[in-house]
Amino acid sequence: MEQRTLLALLVFSSLIVLAEAQKPAVEIYSLHVDCKVTSRFAHTVITSRIVNRANESREATFEVELPKTAFITNFSMSIDGKVYPGVIKEKAAAQKEYDTAVSRGQSAGLVKIRDRKLELFHVSVSIAAASKVTFELTYEELLKRQLGKFELLIKVRPKQLVKHYQIDVHIFEPQGIRFLETDSTFMTNELTEALTKVQNETKAHILFKPTIDQQKVNPELDETLLNGDFVVRYDVKREATAGDIQIVNGYFVHYFAPSEMPVFPKNVIFVIDRSGSMAGRKIEQTRDALLKILQDLRPEDHFSFITFSNRVEEWKSSLLPATEENVASAAAFVQTLFARGGTDINGALLAAVGALDKAENLPERSVSMVILLTDGQPTSGETNVEEIQENIQKAINGKYALFCLGFGFDVSYKFLEKMALSNGGIARRIYENADAALQLQGFYQEVATPILMKIEMQYPENAIEGLTKNNFVLFFEGSEIVVSGKIRNELDLLPVEIKAQSHTSDLTLKEEANVKEKEQIFQDQRYIFGNFIERLWAYLTIQQLLEKAISAPEEDQKALEAQALELSLQFSFVTPLTSMVVTKPADQQQGELANKPTEADNEKPSNRLVGANSRMRAGSAPVSRLMDRVRAQPVVDEHPQFLLELAKPSETICLNIDGKAQPSVHLLSDPEQGLTVMGKLGDGTNQFVEFRINYVNPPVQIHVSTDGIVVSHDNENTRLPWTESATSTIQGLRVSVEKERSFTTSLPDTVTVKISLVKFPDVFLGLYFLDTNHFSDKASGALGQFYSKAQFRDNSNINHRADERLLTVSGSEHKVSRMYKKDYRLESARGPVSCWSIDLTP
Repeated sequence: MEQRTLLALLVFSSLIVLAEAQKPAVEIYSLHVDCKVTSRFAHTVITSRIVNRANESREATFEVELPKTAFITNFSMSIDGKVYPGVIKEKAAAQKEYDTAVSRGQSAGLVKIRDRKLELFHVSVSIAAASKVTFELTYEELLKRQLGKFELLIKVRPKQLVKHYQIDVHIFEPQGIRFLETDSTFMTNELTEALTKVQNETKAHILFKPTIDQQKVNPELDETLLNGDFVVRYDVKREATAGDIQIVNGYFVHYFAPSEMPVFPKNVIFVIDRSGSMAGRKIEQTRDALLKILQDLRPEDHFSFITFSNRVEEWKSSLLPATEENVASAAAFVQTLFARGGTDINGALLAAVGALDKAENLPERSVSMVILLTDGQPTSGETNVEEIQENIQKAINGKYALFCLGFGFDVSYKFLEKMALSNGGIARRIYENADAALQLQGFYQEVATPILMKIEMQYPENAIEGLTKNNFVLFFEGSEIVVSGKIRNELDLLPVEIKAQSHTSDLTLKEEANVKEKEQIFQDQRYIFGNFIERLWAYLTIQQLLEKAISAPEEDQKALEAQALELSLQFSFVTPLTSMVVTKPADQQQGELANKPTEADNEKPSNRLVGANSRMRAGSAPVSRLMDRVRAQPVVDEHPQFLLELAKPSETICLNIDGKAQPSVHLLSDPEQGLTVMGKLGDGTNQFVEFRINYVNPPVQIHVSTDGIVVSHDNENTRLPWTESATSTIQGLRVSVEKERSFTTSLPDTVTVKISLVKFPDVFLGLYFLDTNHFSDKASGALGQFYSKAQFRDNSNINHRADERLLTVSGSEHKVSRMYKKDYRLESARGPVSCWSIDLTP
């Protein structure tokens, strides 16, 4: 029986070349994205060819966004025929070579976290007049099936018209392609003509090749339409068997993804942090997500809530069935959630385990799980993270699955990750963006439909070596189990036996793969890149070794990481244990190093160390932690006064205003928004310490200073201190204080005004705006003019470099330089921000 399973492929790839916006002197004359997907394993090559048409040296910058789960395998620069390759080495050795390169004035590439899904690869090089440079980056990834889909998403953003622009996507699925479609966020009728799709039973080729004219916003302007997402989705045919086995050159991969099976009833306890730091937007988004999740519960499920601050409170004394009445009662409870107090993670999780232990009348065959959501570190009850991890593992004792969601960057992700992996679950960071509620719902959907448990994938022991993980606690509808290994002996048949428990019975599935027939499938296939299953096996093995090391005893961590390091070097993968050194011509300045960042690199250093046990703090940290300390960083300047994210053009401005001669600086007015913002510099500092925000409708005046906030309406003043979190709504205008962190004010469908309270190295207020697409073309003021009247221009009178531009604002021209600045915005990844720096005198 053929199963109808929708698959999609998720590969993130984006190329940004920073060059002149109009008739660029540094011109991208060719850009090619070539993605080959062979049976789930994606191999992507991005090639950019650039020419300097100026009569002097210019700098070209190559940036590619790639998925966090991908491993870079190769990079090279070719300047006038001379190739400068990247060399992958053990991280400490690469750091030593990097230090040497810096002393010689050479340079290297850099990888850093971009957002919750992407990393940014960045390298720049100076090229002489009339010279050419070719950048080529290769990365590989085993695509993970989530919610029944693989999706191929290519970020398209060249920022200029490209004479030869081409995206090729080749797909080869031996099981057969059942469904294929493309989509994009920038497609027009003209661009649709540049898209072709060819498909047969097992292969597909998608080609996107727009001409210069098709790329233009309109015939009169040399502005590109190519700015957005290009998406490919497809589904494959599946037989109702023990999965699909594929073999190439003595290596096999086994895919197992049953569907149309009965779903286990769930017994789930949601453990929700309501400490003071969750106040404001985070607790609101949590409420929104929980209300949606409640509607997704099945009638046969049982559930409950435990909320915690410095106190742990149970919603009900026992788990309740998800009847319509109980779900409605829970929804009413969720609406009352508010945030205050400390963070007793240990007490809350122990209470959740105790509730499951004492639960009665639960379905005989059911799956029990705890889902923890927290945005901070333990500050109440037991605060030693090693003790908490030990307490929870001892209490759960393999009976239940623990899933840990870390909201924002004040959590120790390694603490949550180790606790989840030690108890049959996974950890996930929830980013503090507008879609945080959707992130929470998306995670729940991934674990909402368990259909198998205690899965064992068995192969002949004497015939297989290097077997990847083959025992799994749970299998969720829409995901996929992948097992790989090396066939040791000459086999004619490779037998496999799968044992698992379903909701209704114990299952035993058997299959035999004819080795020669399976290998013949991949013979003479032009879509194949090298020994792809061997590379797939290495990729999967490295990921599982690194994951196992997280929750392993300290004495085992080094051995696991040593194995992962050996494979990383053997197969040329940039992993958390390796780095890539890219040398440049001897006369180039600066130096950077391409490392593989981890999720914990998003956090403050103090948070990263919270997960270290006492022996680690004594100086015997495992290899991975020591390596975290040698990451190279770009030169970062101080905090700017203002950070402006422009929608058109899509750029970031770092702005400093000389306002000392004025008692108050007019920052922004937008009559269509009914919004005015004034600001005042502090005495003895070059930062702003006061802002006055005035709304027309409703008539509200807000005074924000480093001492506190005063909201005035109808001749009444409400004082809001920074020391407490609070939220209030006045005729649709929402104002909220996040304790010791930020102030936010917004109306529906308008710009959001946000102010960060920065305390180091100086105390000041960092103003910025969200949802800036709502600004009208009438916006004015020192900041407002950038949202309505900013335009980057070319000018032959300035020293042309990719990091120097002319910016025209309100008829005045300003020379701007690309710099790295400290980022005070709470939504950022806490790293430096690359921006165009400008100084103004209002």
